[in-house]
Amino acid sequence: MEYRSSRRCPEKISVIGLGCANLLGSRNEKKEVIKTAIDNGVNFFDLALATWEDYEIFAEAISGRREKVITQIHFGAVYEEGKYGWTRDLGKIREQFALQVKLFGYTDMGYIHCVDDNEDLQEVLQGGIWDLMQEMKAKGAVRHLGFSSHNSAIAESLVSTGLVDMFMFSVNPAYDYRAGEYSIGEPSYRASLYQECEKMGVGISVMKVFAGGQLLDAKTSLYDFALTQAQCFQYALDRPGVLTVLPGIRNMSDLQTVLKFTSATAKEKDYGFIGEFVPKSAYGKCVYCNHCQPCPMGIDIGFVNKCYDLALAGDELIFSHYSSLPATASSCAKCGHCESRCPFRVKQMERMEKIAERFGK
Repeated sequence: MEYRSSRRCPEKISVIGLGCANLLGSRNEKKEVIKTAIDNGVNFFDLALATWEDYEIFAEAISGRREKVITQIHFGAVYEEGKYGWTRDLGKIREQFALQVKLFGYTDMGYIHCVDDNEDLQEVLQGGIWDLMQEMKAKGAVRHLGFSSHNSAIAESLVSTGLVDMFMFSVNPAYDYRAGEYSIGEPSYRASLYQECEKMGVGISVMKVFAGGQLLDAKTSLYDFALTQAQCFQYALDRPGVLTVLPGIRNMSDLQTVLKFTSATAKEKDYGFIGEFVPKSAYGKCVYCNHCQPCPMGIDIGFVNKCYDLALAGDELIFSHYSSLPATASSCAKCGHCESRCPFRVKQMERMEKIAERFGK
């Protein structure tokens, strides 16, 4: 299992996390799935669960191993009569979180639950929910503050406050290129959001990594053919700022399928061919897919391009990362190998010259 961290979230977070809202089966079967995930290196769990009983099951499953688990709990998801509901009522949210603290002691991530429009955002900020979350952080019951959203403008406005450590966002190769119900925001705006998060050290946990399952089925996929789970995972993990992806699973079989990503080959993860199907507006922009590899000179072309984009966005810290690379843009031999393979038609030879000039030869 690969682990990532960010400046604001220094914990080592598994790149494969789990959404547990749809776990099926008996109490023991659910616990066994969670335990098996932890045994295989998964440590990040989203706890917007279906029932209150599922919280109790999760607490039993991690008993004695709380320190090995990173929890993501949502302020606004409530469980009156034991079943999931959604509210902005401050009293109910406070009461709900008190019950969750009794089970887990604390939560690593405390998120505003699903804020997608400005009216709702103002209600959260002015109605006391955000104040409650900061209060809980001051008391140690919450370690990091964040939110979940599908709206890139809302996400940007919250990230820009400087108070957000990590947030949950829908990222996949359909939403990033096509606006819709769960992909609010133009492609260029979404791309700039990812870069801003990387620059500020704000982490992203990814929901809807398969676009609600649509990308896994040729009949519903934006690209008229099915992508694999590994391709969807790798696409999301290649976006700046992304620390972990959170596929929803139902049972042990789903878990075993998800875990195959940890041993997948570079070829199995390769999603570069989607460049042939994205809008023309995406042409000429490196998406860090490394479909162009291997570089004869040993340049990690995707990461070098990511460094350049972040430097243009004003990230001064990226210079030290770039300078530590064994091969930089100035190593480019202009052989054209990368351009012949690039599905997004990026003129990498010209770009390498600009990158070398930006960072200094």
